[in-house]
Amino acid sequence: MAKVFNTTGICVPQRHYMVHLQKRLEEIKKLVDEGKYFSVNKARQYGKTTTLMALGKYLQKEYNVVSMDFQTFGNAEFQTENRFSLSFAGSFVRLFLKNRPSMSKRLQAAVDALARNVSKMQEHFALKLLFEQLSEICEASDKPIVLMIDEVDSAANNQVFVDFLAQLRAQYLNRFSQAAFWSVILAGVYDIRHLRQKLRPKEEHRMNSPWNIAAEFKVDLSFSKEEIAAMLQEYASDHSVHIDIDGMAGLLWDYTAGYPFLVSRLCQLIDEDVSAGTEYSSRAEAWTKKGFYEAVRLILWDKNTLFESLTGKLYDYPKLAAMLRTLLFTGRTFSYRADGNVLDIATMFGFIKNQNGTVAIANRIFETYLYNYFLSEEEMRETELYKASLQDKNQFVTGGHLNMKKVLEKFAVHFHDIYGNRSRTFLEEEGRQYFLLYLKPIINGTGNYYIEARTRDLGRTDVIVDYAGEQYIIEMKLWHGEEYNRRGEQQLLGYLDSYHVNRGYLLSFNFNQNKTVGVREIQIGDKTIVEAVV
Repeated sequence: MAKVFNTTGICVPQRHYMVHLQKRLEEIKKLVDEGKYFSVNKARQYGKTTTLMALGKYLQKEYNVVSMDFQTFGNAEFQTENRFSLSFAGSFVRLFLKNRPSMSKRLQAAVDALARNVSKMQEHFALKLLFEQLSEICEASDKPIVLMIDEVDSAANNQVFVDFLAQLRAQYLNRFSQAAFWSVILAGVYDIRHLRQKLRPKEEHRMNSPWNIAAEFKVDLSFSKEEIAAMLQEYASDHSVHIDIDGMAGLLWDYTAGYPFLVSRLCQLIDEDVSAGTEYSSRAEAWTKKGFYEAVRLILWDKNTLFESLTGKLYDYPKLAAMLRTLLFTGRTFSYRADGNVLDIATMFGFIKNQNGTVAIANRIFETYLYNYFLSEEEMRETELYKASLQDKNQFVTGGHLNMKKVLEKFAVHFHDIYGNRSRTFLEEEGRQYFLLYLKPIINGTGNYYIEARTRDLGRTDVIVDYAGEQYIIEMKLWHGEEYNRRGEQQLLGYLDSYHVNRGYLLSFNFNQNKTVGVREIQIGDKTIVEAVV
């Protein structure tokens, strides 16, 4: 069976194109060898389950590995301590015996004792007895036992689970006088140390830092450009197709920052959807910049579980949504600090990253997705400017090419008519938002855009628009006088060279009451700058 790019379920090397996990497994094994208890907390679809499955096989020579998944436990299993203890013990015995055709008599007796008590004691079997018998199995085992629990946060809203963690903690602290699991690995989205995010209010006071012994997990599960390139090389060899490996790997990394699902999904879209389009006669034509931009457009229209999860978090955490909205539209910077506030939540769910001590959206795909989300809110769709864009949108495309100059001309007229008398504060905080709001219906369905993060600050923002394989560089800035404006023009020229285009666009939000609103063209060498003032 030919390999494919996989974005649902566990990735298997024999069946799916994937990055090599060896380096990650070696790094994680160091923690296991040291007998650490640790949690692997990453956002949804970040490769946690695939990594854990590979790790289980990697550790088998030196350890007895028991790999559990709390998604297989129903809600009923967490209603009482007794019910949970019985379910955990039953699963543990079944998984421990798996792939172990032979055991020492002592180990067999310890495992049989646990199984026997599960069937005999039923209503009286509880956590204390469970951990006593698990300790006996650990003591009798011929190899150290590693316990791995995936999707652990699916149970984190129940106090029984917190009590279970407390028992793990107690057993670990007493490991020098009583046999215990050599290492414990818990995987999920929620950091175990932040269980208060999911506990019911009446139970929150019962939590007593059951995981304050956890070692810090620093292994990077994201894909590097080099790892993406190696995966693409394997694909190209299998299909005998020429791909600019370095260029394509660079694009994939630039847009995703190595987020595993996004990398695999974009590759999957190019391979299965873009290459099947009428514009592309072969796989080779699909694996180009034009094909990549088409895949970006498609993924932003995707109704996938990752984006559904992100949307749900924005709804559940209004402060998170407010912070992201401010970050995106006002250019305000946030110092990155982990102190249990909304930034912790944003990091935990994968929205943001630490970029030289300040907060940045995790990747371009998420950034554009968030812009689209906020611009699609009902209050935005009801604005006069959005309605004007819907009326204008059919007049900006000629022969498949977007007329960005005309977009700026019409935007300048509408913005001045509707918002011309607003304050400096309004222009500073809302101007960029309203340009993107006007632009969105015009390019929807054919193009997409992203904000060039390296230039975002309170004074300037660059928007890169991809439309039908062409790129348009638009610098948005606040007016601070002619000298500042000339520096902005020179800066834009540099960006045009970087993107290998000869035409750029400058949108200035001017606070002066006697300003001249409109659009003009400036020729500087072989470059043309279309400048709009509003």
